[in-house]
Amino acid sequence: MSGSTEMRGNILTETGWISGALRFDQRILDISGEPAAPDGNRDDYILPGFIDLHVHGGGGRDIMDGGDAVDVIARLHAQHGTTSLLATTMTAPPEDLEHALRGIGRVCDARTTGAARVLGVHLEGPYINPGKLGAQPDFAQTASLEAVQKLGLLAPLRLLTIAPEMPGNLALVRALSAAGMRVQIGHTLGTYEDGVAALEHGATGFTHLFNAMSAFHHREPGMAGAALAHAHYAEIIPDLLHVHPGAIRAALRAIPGLYCVTDSTAATGMPDGAYMLGRQQVHKCMGGVRLADGTLAGSTLTMDAALRNLVGIGLELAEASRRVSTHAADFLGLTERGRLARGSHADLVVLDRELNLKAVYVEGERIALAD
Repeated sequence: MSGSTEMRGNILTETGWISGALRFDQRILDISGEPAAPDGNRDDYILPGFIDLHVHGGGGRDIMDGGDAVDVIARLHAQHGTTSLLATTMTAPPEDLEHALRGIGRVCDARTTGAARVLGVHLEGPYINPGKLGAQPDFAQTASLEAVQKLGLLAPLRLLTIAPEMPGNLALVRALSAAGMRVQIGHTLGTYEDGVAALEHGATGFTHLFNAMSAFHHREPGMAGAALAHAHYAEIIPDLLHVHPGAIRAALRAIPGLYCVTDSTAATGMPDGAYMLGRQQVHKCMGGVRLADGTLAGSTLTMDAALRNLVGIGLELAEASRRVSTHAADFLGLTERGRLARGSHADLVVLDRELNLKAVYVEGERIALAD
């Protein structure tokens, strides 16, 4: 990219709103202007690009397809404002995981033009509880540090979902955390005490809070109770199908770094019909994605819709922006993404006053939006 670009509007910085100008090439070069509440004018909003740490698919393709599937998926999500993401795998046999990770590893080395930056892999299983699969296929496995290390040679593993109550998994949580990986608790029948133990062993978050985990009860708080009582970070799916708005608001009060994910599938951006989620067929209908038995199986959510949903249930736009961007960046330790500041990657979105996307930039490249 040659030269630099300048745009004006209501800019959400780390210290609040500025009415002014933002200049960038691949990185943000300068932000100038005066602090001002955005309700004082009709200018566009300029926000940090969205960060999605739980993406299974989009545009008719599934991460487990391997090959060029991740390119299609990263392009689809970029068109909806996601500027960086974690390619998320399904619980599957080792050969399937290796096939998927070879495709992911290729795009982690060099970003595909017109696509979101793929930061690495969210390995959702196979070290989960077979009694709480949710929409995961029945390929749960016993924990093995050696197996994780082997997969890590194919693509960078940034985040793993693990059920801590399964034999050997607490030790794995400690080993992975010591190696610098983020570990989330999920697909679990564990107790409140199991959750606390996992956090003490180095786990730092919870996968799709409330979904596929033991529920909260006032005498048996379960894994959801451990999250509400102790978590600093957790992911949540704000499609308003997976979690009731009241439960989202309860989690927002309890968990400072609660951040949003889509848990999106191949059906995202596609018409109603049948699609694949790993080795399982899922059906998109009535705004959701389900297995044949009716179990929710990921979503068709995009991050621009997630932002609008958060504002729709009562969050201020600045707070909603942090939940779809900054907190996820902080969770992964990404200091140069998820915020508009001099020197940060030029990952940004421009929204009109109705919160519709007008422009998306990934590392300074303007993305062509879907019609």
